[in-house]
Amino acid sequence: GESGGDLLEFTGDAMLVQFLEDVQGDDTGQAVRTGLRMQRAMAHFQNIETPQGTFSLAMRAGIHAGSYLAADLGTPRRMAHVLLGRTVQRAKKAESFGQVGRVCVTQEAGDRLHGLFHVEPSHAESERDRYALIQDNFSAEALGEYDISLNRRRLTSPLLMDRSQEGLIREIHHALLRVQPLASYLPSSILDVLVEAAAERQVPPDFPTPTVVFVNLMGFPEAADGASPEDLPELTTSFSKALALIDAATKAKGGVLQKVTYHAIGSDILIYFGVFRRHREDAVRAASLALAVRDIVTQLPPPHMAGNPLMLDYRIGIAAGSVFAAEIGELRGRREFNILGDPVNTASRLMTLAEKGDILLTQDVYEAIAPCFRCKSLGMQALKGKAHDQLVYALQQELVAQRNGINR
Repeated sequence: GESGGDLLEFTGDAMLVQFLEDVQGDDTGQAVRTGLRMQRAMAHFQNIETPQGTFSLAMRAGIHAGSYLAADLGTPRRMAHVLLGRTVQRAKKAESFGQVGRVCVTQEAGDRLHGLFHVEPSHAESERDRYALIQDNFSAEALGEYDISLNRRRLTSPLLMDRSQEGLIREIHHALLRVQPLASYLPSSILDVLVEAAAERQVPPDFPTPTVVFVNLMGFPEAADGASPEDLPELTTSFSKALALIDAATKAKGGVLQKVTYHAIGSDILIYFGVFRRHREDAVRAASLALAVRDIVTQLPPPHMAGNPLMLDYRIGIAAGSVFAAEIGELRGRREFNILGDPVNTASRLMTLAEKGDILLTQDVYEAIAPCFRCKSLGMQALKGKAHDQLVYALQQELVAQRNGINR
C-alpha cells in the first residue's frame, strides 16, 4: 500500500499485487521497488523460534506487465472480483522461474523499466518468456520505504451532524447501504464469524481438519485475451453463471467457496468442508461437490467468441488434513481470513497434475469415500513440494446415494 499497489489476494504461501498503469508510466518501477523492499523485509524472518524448532521464511517475487480483463462476477448473493488473461498467469510464472530472495521480471516488464534498474539475465527460460533478475544495489535511503503516488479517490467516512435518535438511525441506514454490497464478496460463513467476533476485532485461530477442493475452470481465462468488446458480455455472464451454480452447490452440501484465486494454469476456485461446520462425512461431501462441478461445467451452455462456441473444461484436486484457520494481517489494518497448511497445497498440486476432466484425490480422501464412490488408482505420482511420491486416485462416479442428512 505504501508503494502504490493493491494487494488483491493472499492464499497462504502466495500473494497477488496489482499496480495500475499511471500517467507517469512508473507502475512497473513501483512494482520492482516494492519487490525489493519486500525481499529486504524477509531478513526479519530468517530465524523464527518456535516450540517445534527454528524455522526460516524466504520469498520469490515475479513481475509481468500487460493488459488483462478485470470483472466482478456472480450474483448479488455472492460476488468475486477476478482478473482474467495470460498477464496474470505470466506474472505467476515469473515468480516460479525466479530465485529465492530475488525479484524476477519478464522481458515485457524489463522493457518498461527504462534502464532505471540494473538487471542480470536469468538462466530460467520458458517456451514463451525470457526473464531477468533485478540487482538490489540501492542504499537504504535511495530505495526508501514508500513511493509517492497520485491520490486515489476514497470513499468518504460518515460525518455525523445530527445527533438525534432519528439522525443516528438515518446515518446507520446510509452506512449499511454503502457496506452491504461489499458483504457479497465474502462467504456467508466467514461473514457470520466476523460479525460474532466484532467486539474482539479478531477471529479466534483454530486448527480444524477439513477436506480441501481446488477447481480449475478451463476456457474462461484463456478466452479473455482474444475476446472482442462484443464477446465480453457473454463471456463474463457465462463465468458468472458457472460461479453462482458452483457456489450454490457448495452451500447445499455444507461447504464454503472462499474465493476465486489465481494460478499459473488459470483461475482456480478454493472450496473447503469442515472448517466452520464439521461432519464425519466432509470428504464424502467434497467428492459429491466435485461431481456436481463436473455436471455444471459439462452442462453449461458454452459462450461464443467470434460466433464459435468456447470449449469449457475443468480439473479438480482434493486433499484433507489439519490446517491453520485464522485471520492473517494487522489487527487494525488489512486482514483476510484464510486456511493454511499442507492439505491446501496438496489439493492445488493435485489440480495441477490433473488432466482435463480429472478429479484427483489423496489416499486419505480415497479411503474416506471408497464405500460411496468408484475411484481408480493412478499409482505413485510426484507432486511439487513433496519429498516422496504420493499415491493418487481419480474419482470417477458415485456408487451409493446415501442421503442420510447429506445433500448429495
